[in-house]
Amino acid sequence: MRILHVNKFFDQRDGVDIYVKSLMQRQTLSGHETHVLATRSPLNVPTTDARLFMARNDFSKSEGLSRDARKAASFLWNREARRAMRQAIAEYKPDVIHLHNIYHHLTTSVLAEIRAARVPCVQTLHDYKLACPNYRMFTEGSVCERCKGGRYLETIKHHCMWPTFSANALGALEMGFSKATQAYERTVRTFICPSRFMAEKMIEWGEPSSKMAVVPNATDIPERAATRDGGYILNAGRLSAEKGVEFLIRAAARIPTLNLRIAGTGPEENRLRRLAEELNARNIVFLGFVRRAENMELWERAQALVVPSIWYENASIAVLEAMGQGLPVIASRIGGLPEQVADGENGMLIEPRNVEAWEAGLRKFLDLDGNAKGSMAEASRKRAKDLFAWEEHSDKLEKAYTAAMGR
Repeated sequence: MRILHVNKFFDQRDGVDIYVKSLMQRQTLSGHETHVLATRSPLNVPTTDARLFMARNDFSKSEGLSRDARKAASFLWNREARRAMRQAIAEYKPDVIHLHNIYHHLTTSVLAEIRAARVPCVQTLHDYKLACPNYRMFTEGSVCERCKGGRYLETIKHHCMWPTFSANALGALEMGFSKATQAYERTVRTFICPSRFMAEKMIEWGEPSSKMAVVPNATDIPERAATRDGGYILNAGRLSAEKGVEFLIRAAARIPTLNLRIAGTGPEENRLRRLAEELNARNIVFLGFVRRAENMELWERAQALVVPSIWYENASIAVLEAMGQGLPVIASRIGGLPEQVADGENGMLIEPRNVEAWEAGLRKFLDLDGNAKGSMAEASRKRAKDLFAWEEHSDKLEKAYTAAMGR
């Protein structure tokens, strides 16, 4: 089978990029021919497909009136991306096209080419952009569903995407345009949802239920399980508001015997460091950015991974990686996390934003004896093997491809 993956980035800097590269590698080993279409960047992973990659716009800064006007136009309809898609289809002759994140950089212009060529197409919904201008459904510090029912002007009112009026207006216009034309719905034959929560949320927001297929994300299962001998619990990931690390810090500060390590950086890092200092939380250590080699050792020695998210987590790759290594997971009861973490089996689920509940949950985990923690660790690894192994994931994807090709 010839498969063309389409994603705005091919940098290996975030979960989606890493997933696309890993999936392509596994599909190639299974005998498929894979290609990728993305934007150009010095950070790109080397690939022979790069000759068809298109220019990448930087929407985070102003570059002069003329340049900004061109970027705004390409934000809505990227003509270069459409030409690149046309050429990729002509050269690679894909049996199926697998879309990932294409918004802002590639735009719905590529969908027009796919429809014209009548190539079967599926899309993995890595976030909520199909339904909401704000792909996280999170703004002003909490979950947000104000745009439901086509009320996209709420994006402007609440500055859901960027600080400036014009940027949010552009985001609202883009969403209104894609829904008015039903660009995704007319092109994509199957929407692949990494969690049941995602599928149900999309249907709730008016997307066609007949096109939703739940295919959980996958993770590698290392040959040996984590040692869990470091005496600390670990929070790892981007330090941004929706990750809820503030509530974890406030709870951990009340438990001096808890050794918490926070790995990662992001826009909230300085504020969170100050908060820990104000609370005199000497049991909390910020590690900042951690290189991959050091990161692996950090994970292997942790007693548990803690995920205090306050947004609709879709299907956390970090949770799956922890499970594959045999780590218990203490996570918020929100979004798709309860589909990964079975409360009391391979970890614990705690109400998001509730400092008292997090304090009680963390104390409960600390009070578990070695056998109980070991049982959680074994259950975590078994659950990863049974539900989130790459073999099952790849098999379900192939079935989705075949179904799309037969429609």
